[in-house]
Order: sequence, then C-alpha cells, then structure tokens
Amino acid sequence: MKPSPSVAVGSVLGAVVCIVVLAMLAACGGGGSESPSMSTPSNGKLNLRITDSPVTSAKRVVVQFTGLELKPAAAADPVIFDFAPRQIDLLALDGGGSEVLLSGQTLPAGDYEWIRLKVNAGKDGSDSFIELDDGSVHPLFIPSGNQTGLKLIRGFTIGAGSTHDFTIDFDLRKSVIHPPGLGDPYLLKPVLRLVDNLEVGTISGTVANALVVDGCKPAVYLYSGAGVIPDDVGSATAPLTTTAVTLDATTGEYRFKLAFVPAGANTVAFTCAADMDAADVDDAITFSAPLPATVVAGQTTTVTFPAP
Repeated sequence: MKPSPSVAVGSVLGAVVCIVVLAMLAACGGGGSESPSMSTPSNGKLNLRITDSPVTSAKRVVVQFTGLELKPAAAADPVIFDFAPRQIDLLALDGGGSEVLLSGQTLPAGDYEWIRLKVNAGKDGSDSFIELDDGSVHPLFIPSGNQTGLKLIRGFTIGAGSTHDFTIDFDLRKSVIHPPGLGDPYLLKPVLRLVDNLEVGTISGTVANALVVDGCKPAVYLYSGAGVIPDDVGSATAPLTTTAVTLDATTGEYRFKLAFVPAGANTVAFTCAADMDAADVDDAITFSAPLPATVVAGQTTTVTFPAP
C-alpha cells in the first residue's frame, strides 16, 4: 500500500529538520565531542627526575628539597610546586640512578626559561649535609639557598598534548667545595644540567685491573666531542660529567657507568687521581689514553680501558 501524501510530506520535513539541527550542533560544538581536527589542547605533561655525578672522599651527600618553580616565557610568575621536605642522598644516584621530583604533572604548553629547585641548606646541618669517608658529618651550606634555591637557567618546551621526560644532573664533583676559612660547613655551589631523556644514551664498560694501582681513587671522565685532550674539573677543558669506578665483587672486574650522555661523539678518559681534583682549582691530573665513545639515544655504548 502506498503511503498517503500527508505522511510522505511529514517524513521529508522531519528529515530536513534533523539535518538542520545536526548541522547547527556540529557548527557550535554541542551535543557531543569535538572533531579531532578541532581539538586544540593547551597543556602538556612533565616527568622530572634528579640524578648526580659523584664526589670522592664522601659516603653521603644529602640535600633537602621542598619544591620546584618553573618559569614560563609568556608569564610574569613561575609555576610553583611545593611538597613536604624530602632528603635525597645524591651520592646514591651515581651510575644511572635517579629520584622522581615530578610525575605526570600537567603544565601550560609553551616555552619555559628556567627551573628552580627549592631547598633547605643552612649552616646547622639539620637538613642538608655531607658525610665524609672518615665518618664525620658536616653541614652542606648554600648561601641564600633557603631563599633563592638552586636555579637552572636552561630553556625547554612543553608541547601541547605531549608528555616530556627530563632529568636534572647534579654534578657533585664540581659543586661541593670546602674553601679555607669557612669552618665546619661545606659549600654547595650547584653545577646543574637539564637533559631530555629521549636525546641521551649510556656509556658503560670496564677498566683493566692493572690500571687500578695501590692508592688509586678511580674515576672515568666524559668530554663532549671527539679527540678531546682530557683535563681536570677546574680547567678550561672541564669534563661534562664524571663517574666512579667500582669493583664488581662477583666478576673481579672494575666497572663504570655514565648515564644521561648526550647523543653524538664523546671522549672518555680514566684517572686514578680523582681525589686530587678540586672543583675550584686547575689541578695537574694524570689520565690514561682517552678513548672515543659515540652514543646513540636510547642505547648503551661499551668502552674498555685496556691494560697499559
């Protein structure tokens, strides 16, 4: 049976009304989720960790952190994150270890100018301190640290809708000094670098036992670029970072690991005189013949220091 003319006309008008309403909803974004092409997220996420390069003649280097500040380039005020005071033994993080400071934290997308680590580091040693190999404990003092914190001036970008993983490398060998006249406290003059975890790799390897002579304080120094002539921390050709060489009790081998190394050409060198390398003095340090080490992001490069 054919539909009556009135029913047919009503169906057509109903269809037209539905089409018009759907078009209006699509135009104004109502009645459902946006089209993917219309989505413009204004935030990103940040994972931030801290690691360190070691200092000789110390068992522990403890710093108390209380928060962070991150300065957007387009804003007058920093984004502030405060947390309960946390004491972190930075010396325990050598060789690729790290501690989480921020995890999956949402931030406005855009360029950032600097990061400030908020710390407690007074002269009484109740919050930040260094424990030496002889068992003595000394305050770790940062002038104005409780007010100004540790500022890392290094720009970075948070992409809209993206998650970013960064690590702050705290170079203790360059940062901890004990200048004459200071008394009991040790001074912390922070040397920090920010690395994108997607742009770094690892160098690990062994040192021939014959190189680790009696009285040796072994360490491996890392230099950016190929063919670098190694020099000490206080020189004009200072290493990018350093790491301790430790004895593997199971294998009897001396091993080392340099983490968070920028991808590209690098030079590594071994020394037995790491304890003689003062951060604020150009010392005469003897190194073994330097070796090349090309690093690929996300991979490990193996280096062996052979017997002389």
